[in-house]
Amino acid sequence: MKEITYKELTELDKESYTLVDIRNEGSLKYGIIPDSISITHELFETDIEGVVARLDKSKKAVLYCTRGQVSLEDAETLCDFGFDAVSLAGGYNSYLSALMEQQDNAKEDELAEKTAEIELSIRKKFHKAIFSPFAKACKEYELIKEGDHICVCISGGKDSMLMAKLFQEIQRHRKVNFDLTFLVMDPGYSEVNRKLIESNAKLMGIPIIIYESDIFDAVDTVDKNPCYLCARMRRGHLYAKAKELGCNKIALGHHYDDVIETILMGMLYGAQIQTMMPKLHSTNFEGMELIRPLYLVRQDDIIAWQRYNGLRFLQCACHFTETCDSCSVDGTSASKRLETRNLIAELKKVNPYVESNIFRSVENVNLATVIAYKQDGVRHHFLDSYDEI
Repeated sequence: MKEITYKELTELDKESYTLVDIRNEGSLKYGIIPDSISITHELFETDIEGVVARLDKSKKAVLYCTRGQVSLEDAETLCDFGFDAVSLAGGYNSYLSALMEQQDNAKEDELAEKTAEIELSIRKKFHKAIFSPFAKACKEYELIKEGDHICVCISGGKDSMLMAKLFQEIQRHRKVNFDLTFLVMDPGYSEVNRKLIESNAKLMGIPIIIYESDIFDAVDTVDKNPCYLCARMRRGHLYAKAKELGCNKIALGHHYDDVIETILMGMLYGAQIQTMMPKLHSTNFEGMELIRPLYLVRQDDIIAWQRYNGLRFLQCACHFTETCDSCSVDGTSASKRLETRNLIAELKKVNPYVESNIFRSVENVNLATVIAYKQDGVRHHFLDSYDEI
């Protein structure tokens, strides 16, 4: 099967080829190769005639997925229809590698200038949309207290990387004295993903500590709920390492949209009313807490900040799927979470307040109108006290 390297691609006349991103829609939020058009892999399987109609046979078709595997099959399919089609070797990751090489070759003053631009964007352009709700969550839910040593857990994605910068910014305000440790757990990342995290941390001025684990290998052979098991194992490792480093809290990068999706998923698929709490005491690690300082920050604003600064972050590095859209850090099913996200988007077309209403619904629970509820593991039913006057 024909392949083309990213270097060879850059040497072609841009008018001679069409660059086709076959990753799913969720992946596009993390970035695309400039001048690409999006035709998802799913369409190659369900509507190949529609795919063919969108492409110009007089131009070479260069297809890419995340790692250059699925695109091989789709390029072959196009060849069967008479196209000169090739797959980009290494996929989108090869593009990221090229960007990282440029970044690694940049001079120190150039890196410092870029870091300053990223920090300025948080203070100025995105202060109202991102920093203010971050600071509000920290204050409203008492996430940061005097003397805290917070372990900022960085997965390499846009959410956790932004969270790290926000912590640096709020620490500069010196309203509360606390310490920060920026921790990256490598559960078995590929070389390119590991390098991407390190490169972005350097670019953004985040002094990370990396430690290795074998979580990916441990869950590779699991057939049922591997994402859930992976998430649980990662959290356990993070708690243990954070405590070893002298921290009393771990910070995770769940945002507002994660919260409302979790509330609705619990109702629709779990037959329960519960939320993703802004902070939790650990039940297995004494004296440790989990905090979620992006609790009030919207995902669209995070994406806007990322694009404004031209940043490329790790999307999903799991071993289970080539074009993973939402391997959620809480281990919930990617398909169910995406289904819930799409449902909320549809509801918003009719009711523009639906998102805030979902969020506030778990702040306005009236126990007098609830059939039953659980507290400290004990189930209470309305009939238990119904006849008491």
